[in-house]
Amino acid sequence: QVHLAQLNVGRLRAPMDDPRIDDFRENLDRINELAEASPGYVWRLQDESGNATGIKPYGDDLEIVNLTVWASVEALADFTYRTGHVEFLRRRREFFEAASQPILCLWWVPEGTTPSVEDAIARLDHLRAHGPSPTAFTFTQRFEPDGTPVAGRRPRDTCPA
Repeated sequence: QVHLAQLNVGRLRAPMDDPRIDDFRENLDRINELAEASPGYVWRLQDESGNATGIKPYGDDLEIVNLTVWASVEALADFTYRTGHVEFLRRRREFFEAASQPILCLWWVPEGTTPSVEDAIARLDHLRAHGPSPTAFTFTQRFEPDGTPVAGRRPRDTCPA
């Protein structure tokens, strides 16, 4: 069996303690709890604070990462687009700088595997350099666990943040 790993990164418009980020910061625990209660949720990266905002793989204090594992693409898509999370997805430009390159990647992991931040960053770098592949793909250009491309995704399945 396999699970779906997901990484997305974003560069905040201001530090986490800045008032411009208040609404994002003050709802982070609620959205994380919503994810954990969602069908198909498996795991999420956390630091001592209970979220991952203190983990800085790029060495940039404004860059934050979200690394999760889900039972399926559908479970992740349901959480992303059909729960209270979508409100913050729609408002992402209030809190995050516009991205100039891909900020999300998906890949398959054996069930029971916890992906490392280093592996996740390497997969995002691979996606940025080579485009979607079985190594790292997107909601719109997916691959099955055996590497077979999934055709005909709907544009509303894209996840830019």
